[in-house]
Amino acid sequence: MRNLEELFTALAKSPFRRSFELRAKDLAYLQQNGLSEVLDHAEDFIGKRLAPAVIANDGKQTPMRGHPVFVAQHATACCCRGCLQKWHKIPQLRELTLAEQAYVVVVIEKWLQQRVQPF
Repeated sequence: MRNLEELFTALAKSPFRRSFELRAKDLAYLQQNGLSEVLDHAEDFIGKRLAPAVIANDGKQTPMRGHPVFVAQHATACCCRGCLQKWHKIPQLRELTLAEQAYVVVVIEKWLQQRVQPF
């Protein structure tokens, strides 16, 4: 796992990662449901789609849009196990620990907070 300041500096240098932004619909969803509820969804998505040791559709398990968390996952390279290994130094082919899952949610939270007004 990486230092968040170092991580966000590296992500800012990637044209692909910088291309992700929340759409009006995502922002409305955040405002309607609140950041706390959206982060609850993030915990659920990470636990089900990213935490298992083996993911049959790894690299394709996270949609590109449809929920603010999905956008944040791509923007922060928390979208698949390959990206987690490359960007976050979290090894593949083993289940994510609870601490690693919490780290991913914190990364997503930081990215979301940088893009929205306080609710």
